[in-house]
This record gives sequence, C-alpha cells and structure tokens, in this order.
Amino acid sequence: MRGSAVYAHLWGTAEVEALLSDEPRLQAWLDILAALAQAQGEVGLIPPAAAEEIGTQARVELLDLDFVVAQTRATSHSTLGLIRGMQQILSPEAGEWFCYGATVQDVSDTWCALVARDVGGIVGRDLRAIESALVALAGQHRATPMAARTHGQPGLPITFGYKAAVWAAEVRRHLERLRQGQERWLVGQLGGAAGTGSLWGDRRRPLQERFCALLGLGLPEGPWISARDRLAEFGGLLAMVTQTLGKIGNEVLQLQRPEVGEAAEPFTPGAVGSITMPHKRNPERCEHLVTLARLARADAGVLVESMVVEHERDGRAWKAEWAAFPGLCRLTAASLALGRAVIEGLVVDPGAMAANLGARGGYVLSERVMQALSDRVGKQSAHLLVYEASMSGVEQGLSLREALAASPEVRKHLSGAELDTLCDPAGPVDQAPEVVDEILAALELSRAQDPPGW
Repeated sequence: MRGSAVYAHLWGTAEVEALLSDEPRLQAWLDILAALAQAQGEVGLIPPAAAEEIGTQARVELLDLDFVVAQTRATSHSTLGLIRGMQQILSPEAGEWFCYGATVQDVSDTWCALVARDVGGIVGRDLRAIESALVALAGQHRATPMAARTHGQPGLPITFGYKAAVWAAEVRRHLERLRQGQERWLVGQLGGAAGTGSLWGDRRRPLQERFCALLGLGLPEGPWISARDRLAEFGGLLAMVTQTLGKIGNEVLQLQRPEVGEAAEPFTPGAVGSITMPHKRNPERCEHLVTLARLARADAGVLVESMVVEHERDGRAWKAEWAAFPGLCRLTAASLALGRAVIEGLVVDPGAMAANLGARGGYVLSERVMQALSDRVGKQSAHLLVYEASMSGVEQGLSLREALAASPEVRKHLSGAELDTLCDPAGPVDQAPEVVDEILAALELSRAQDPPGW
C-alpha cells in the first residue's frame, strides 16, 4: 500500500521513503549522470563546458516531470524520458552529451549501490540500538528464572536474560555481516552497452575510476550488469534482519498470551485492540513484525531469482529488482523501527515467569532429578525411572514431587529431603546466568571494535 496516506506507515518509514520515492530517486539519477559528465569532461570524452552545464542543471526541480512521465511511456524506455526532459533544460550543445555512452543499467545499478549505502546506515544505526536494548535486558534479567519451552512445551529452567542475550548475539552477527559486505555492495557500475565500455576506448578505466570516486563508491573489479549476486546478498541480509525481528515479535506475542503473561509489547494509550471487544490489548506490533518478515522473504527471493541472467543483459532479471529492491528496503526500515520500539519498551513480568515455572506440577525440574539419580544408577536408568514416574504422575494429576515419591525405585535412591530440594522451583537455574555473562562479554569485546559508521 505504498502511496497510501492511511497505510503507508505500515510498510516503510518517512526516512527511507525520502530515498526511494520518485523525486529523490530521479535526483539521485541526475547526480549519477552529473558525476558521469564531470568525469567524462575531466578525461577528455566530452567538452568541459558541457560537463559543467550538466552538473549545474541536473536538478529535479527544473524538470517537467509530466513530460518525463509522458516520454517514458511513449518511448517504452526507462531512461529516454529523463534524457529528453534534461534536453529541455540544457543548451543544445550540452544536451548532446548528457548520458554519453552509459546505459540505464549503469545508472540504476549505481543508484542501488547508493541506496544500499544509505539504507545500510539506517540498518546499522537501528540494529545497534536494538542490540543495546537487548544487552540491557539480558543484564537486568540475568538471573530472572523462567521456563524454557521446547516443541512449544515447558522444558527446564532458564532465565529471561539468557533468552535476551541469545537475541542480542544474533543481532550482533547481522552487524558483522553488514560491515563485512560493504566492499562487495558499495561499488559503482559503468560499462556501457555490453559492460566493456567500448565507446570510451582507452579512457574507459580512468573514466570508471573517476566516476566512482566522485560518488564515493568503490571501483568494482569488473562490470556486474549480468552478475546480480551483490544485490541478492545485500537483500538476503535485509531479509535475515527482518526474520530476526519477526522471531522476537512472535516470541513476545506468545509470551503475551494471558495464560502465559510473561512479557508484552508496550501499550500506547489510545490504541484499540478491537472495535467489537473493548477490553482487548492485541500485540499488533509483534504481529506486524511477522507480517513484514514474510513480505521481506518474498522480495529477497526475487533478488535471488534475478541472479539467473541470460548473456550480458537480461531485463527480466534486473527490472524485477526495480520492484523488489526498494520494496525490501522499505519493509526492512519499517521492521527495524517497529522492532526497536517493541524491544526498547518491552514489559517483563518476573512474577509470571516464576509462577509458570512452578506451575503444572513442576515437571520442568525433571532434569535435576535425573542428574541426581544418574550418579547412583547411571544416566540411562535414571532417565527411565524419571520418565516412568513422570508419565504416571501426569496421567494421575500428581505433581512431580508426588509422582517421584510414589515410585519405589526412585525412593530407593533419593530421600524425601533430597526430593524436596530437587523439586523446589525456587532452586538454582544452573548455568543460564553464566551463559549470559559469556555472551555479554563477547558482545562487549565486539562492540568495542565497531567503526564509527556501518
């Protein structure tokens, strides 16, 4: 619903839209073509006066956008409308040299690299903020006990800090991927008709070097008009970021269920959960994180599919990117803004966590009992004894303590006092706090080495 005044906020942010909407995109294309003209003037490919005039006049506010639209549609060419629009502004002499020898893909691919640079900055900034919030949660709840859940069922005691620390470590890996990919993603594209720069002769390489330098982009080792792995990789990272945030959103959604009640997204006064059930506080933001993740996966899939290119240029591949790449950037920005708000304002209920840990008969403590029995009868036999007692106890509606006490075999090896200690839900959470410490120490070391930018 891009372009909808009512719903656009769900699928992007004003910050990223300022990069991707028509006028900013056209201005970026003009900047790219102005840089091309300047570089061509410097290496002697076009008259310096023409290059200077193009640089001065390449401003979107000077264009007749209706004319550009009409010419784009009339010619069925994605750049000729812009060229003719600029010819209306430029002198006849300068107009002859505008976009000299470059193809639309040179312009659009270079634009994608510039967008990747700006969007990467947004991603890096917001991921660092999310990481900081998760690190704070992990430290605050280092020893806050809760039940782990495996296969959707209560497992054994962990801490909420452990859960938050694992999330933070995943975010840190995304930041590392973002930093490591820069040299592959942030490069210009200037190759002309088939990528070889044949029109520019022996001035091709100096032209490419100066063009990329003027735009602040790296110089690729060769043309990438038929090699779409750069955008596919960057898009894959954006999709992975949204999946992490979708996972956290889904987890909070599950923990916010009233029958669990251990965590919740922040509530905004005035937010309405239902127009028919006035009492509801729905986890709308967490739900939407999952929705955004689904859509981002789809766009990233298009970018991967676009790697299958025929020969030296294939419009079926890179024109699909024109829809998928901006769409993915918008979805990622929305996901980051939403995920950051949820995580920074997350409401945690340690009381509910403790209550759930001791609820349903305390069976989440079975590993402790098995460990104590293992020293006396061996691990496999201990597992079987606790398993049989647990299954019988569940069927009879007994607590774990009652079920173990009802087993003659268990009572042979564990006293009543030992069972009391082992089945106390307020007992230690074993290694979870230490794992939190280890993760946070590793994150602190990595964060200390972060460069100023992304």
